[in-house]
Amino acid sequence: MAKVVAFEDQKEVAPTNVLRKVPSRPKNREVRSREHLVPDEVAALMKAAGNVGRHRLRDHTMILVAYRHGLRVSELVGLKWDQFDLKRSQVHINRLKNGSASTHPIEGDELRLLRRMLREYSDTPYVFTTERGGPLTRSTVSKLISRAGLDAGLAFPVHPHMLRHGTGYYLANKGVPTRTIQAYLGHRSIQHTVRYTDLASSAFTGLWC
Repeated sequence: MAKVVAFEDQKEVAPTNVLRKVPSRPKNREVRSREHLVPDEVAALMKAAGNVGRHRLRDHTMILVAYRHGLRVSELVGLKWDQFDLKRSQVHINRLKNGSASTHPIEGDELRLLRRMLREYSDTPYVFTTERGGPLTRSTVSKLISRAGLDAGLAFPVHPHMLRHGTGYYLANKGVPTRTIQAYLGHRSIQHTVRYTDLASSAFTGLWC
């Protein structure tokens, strides 16, 4: 007699190969009202970074250098001491994304911090380093600046590129010619620079006087 095998009623199983809809990343304007920092916010960011952690001098100086020279985060972590001429108060900036290199002056407050940095972090060719002497990663810098933004009580999330945008906005609002800003930030195309002059409120000064 043939053996009868009983099967349990099969339950309907949802197919496993159905693509799940991944939540889309929110647009920048949905997260924050603008993509640049103003000088007071940069000062608050530096103060907060200089009050927390084991590398307060490094983190404070890193934010100032990034802002003063309009650095992308990859340009920032790649900075080496041989790019600096502290005797002449100059730094050679190598730009990424096919940008134009240039030599920037170093102001007194920045110069003093860099000299202190050189005394404390002189065993490595990189300016901003980990405890092992290697360069900081982009992710680490992003986390440090994000944390500083929270500690500073800024009303929106902060990311490193806001410092570069802040540089362009500051120079444009100061009335610096667009071509000069273009050269300072290393833009190949002036179209990338015009965004800052478009944002500058100085263009509208005196309209209601």
